[in-house]
Amino acid sequence: MRSFNFSAGPATLPTEVITQVQQELPDWRGTGMSVMELSHRSPEFAGILIETELDLRELLAIPEHYRVVFCQEGASAHWDMIPLNLLQGNTRADYIETGYWSYRAIEEGRRYCNVNIAASNRVDQFCAIPDQSEWRLDPKAAYVHYCSNETIDGLEFFWVPDVGKVPLVVDMSSHFLSRPMDISKFGLVYAGAQKNIGPAGLSLAIIRDDLLKPSAPGTPFLMDYHSQVHAHSMLNTPPTFTIWVAGLVFKWIKRQGGLAAMEQINIEKSRLLYDFLDSSGFYRSQVKHQDRSRMNVPFHLREPSLDEVFLKEADAHGLHQLRGHRVVGGMRASIYNAMSLAGVKALISFMADFERRYG
Repeated sequence: MRSFNFSAGPATLPTEVITQVQQELPDWRGTGMSVMELSHRSPEFAGILIETELDLRELLAIPEHYRVVFCQEGASAHWDMIPLNLLQGNTRADYIETGYWSYRAIEEGRRYCNVNIAASNRVDQFCAIPDQSEWRLDPKAAYVHYCSNETIDGLEFFWVPDVGKVPLVVDMSSHFLSRPMDISKFGLVYAGAQKNIGPAGLSLAIIRDDLLKPSAPGTPFLMDYHSQVHAHSMLNTPPTFTIWVAGLVFKWIKRQGGLAAMEQINIEKSRLLYDFLDSSGFYRSQVKHQDRSRMNVPFHLREPSLDEVFLKEADAHGLHQLRGHRVVGGMRASIYNAMSLAGVKALISFMADFERRYG
């Protein structure tokens, strides 16, 4: 029986990539060493790092006046790095609250500045993205921060906010590389690896040149974007293995036809699952239709008392990691790039059978 991993992260990786890692891990390209043993100062790893960045730049068409930084910290570290680097003496920043992860960024931002929550959907229980006509932006803010895909609540921005001349900062962790994005519309993009990039232990940032200024006094040196860029992501020993695997994933995406092709596959997978949910009286999705994430699909059973039965039987059918986040409960199917159409169809088949037997 084939198994499918619907975890929100660390998430499923492409089978081709895992196979390649398995084959090349003991002896990378005839060096007699594993990638995990290569010095980060060696010409071999320098080549890996350069190639990984070039493939990422190609996939996203990153403009020349943006720098790419590979960081050893997770995406949550950027909640501190952003104000430390971008406030530049300003005391005000705008944040958009659309779910759990944007809320966490807000709480961290308050350590450093006066946070203006320019828009929030908390009153709607994070079921819809606030229309931009309702936003109350501060034109003197140092930056505007938002999370473009809420992993827990299952909301995704399919549009880029217009914030005028204020730098737009976005957490793309859970839908990064799932579709084309116009990087030129952002001042800073950051993302954790463990969704669509590779294993946990790596995050990356894409930063516009004009925002690369000395950070606030007292900033830990590893959290200084300016220093990271000038050290070519090697202020300290970078996560070499994870960067290598990320590079393999980037090449895998290119072989699928790039981000435009990836988007079409993701549209098909998510459409099938949402169409099934909408046709059922047994399962429900609370997210407003136009804001439904293609990557993270939370849903609830009509009878919560059946949750544990559902999870136990799903596991027995090879459908793993479907429990919803502890904050919201219910179920969640994360169907990132590496989740196959076959996996989504297997989930729908199981859910339909479960409904027949318990509905």
